[in-house]
Amino acid sequence: MILGPTATGKSGVALQVARRLGGRVIGADSIQVYRGLDAGSCKPPVEARREVPHELIDVADPREPFSAGRFVTMATQAIAAARAAGQVPIVAGGTGLYLRALLHGIAPIPPRDESVRSQLYERAKRETVEGLHLELEALDPVSAGRIGRRDLQRTVRALEVIRLTGVPFSRHLREHAAAHASLPALKVGLSMERPLLYRRIDERVDGIFAAGIVEEVRGLLAGGLPAECNALKALGYREVLSHLGGGTDIRSTVDLVKRNTRRYARRQIMWFRREPGVAWFDAGSQSAETIADAVAGLHAAGGT
Repeated sequence: MILGPTATGKSGVALQVARRLGGRVIGADSIQVYRGLDAGSCKPPVEARREVPHELIDVADPREPFSAGRFVTMATQAIAAARAAGQVPIVAGGTGLYLRALLHGIAPIPPRDESVRSQLYERAKRETVEGLHLELEALDPVSAGRIGRRDLQRTVRALEVIRLTGVPFSRHLREHAAAHASLPALKVGLSMERPLLYRRIDERVDGIFAAGIVEEVRGLLAGGLPAECNALKALGYREVLSHLGGGTDIRSTVDLVKRNTRRYARRQIMWFRREPGVAWFDAGSQSAETIADAVAGLHAAGGT
């Protein structure tokens, strides 16, 4: 499993590891699963996907929600298929919720309740997402500490679970973790110094705009994709959607995506630092090839 914040080069390392071990890459990215969301998702190049099998990319219709539960089902199937073919499954991505669900399972919490969710989203419109987050801090400070103050989707989900069960969301997760055996995996983390990471984030954001994310979103809307669908709430896409609605000019939109991506990277770093047993590599000072050589050595020495 190759994890880490955005822009640290996980896809490149995964490709190099696959070359050395005879592997199959299984994506763990909540945007790359969607067909048609290409410019803003930084999917692995087509040439890499031709050389090495890549799973869980372009597997979902953006009109439909894609949950962590669905990811776990599909990833588990892909892992089994890789092993049956004599390949090493290499899970690579930065969506922490997906990776944690795959490693540790999903807590038995109730499914979405559209009535409760619509009430919470209406409150967010009146009181802002920060107002909802304050309520979460009072009811479940552990979850509030893990969820960003502007993360509307996860704040709503945590409050929804509390309303449906009367139990803090974090307690569901804690009790499940105590009872569930983790999936064995060799966990490899990529990190780099913050100034370099932020510079690479800025370059990546400039790249997605140069690749045509604005035109892509415009085309998706013209093709009938609802503006309120979950896919367009993804980082980069939601800011472009606001731009097309007249909310911001293009320069301000680019700057906003850079700022929000840096914030997202900080949350990813905090999330992954809580994951035990990760072998960390400095992707700022080591090449993908060098890291892949080390990972192959760890695997040969007894990695799962």
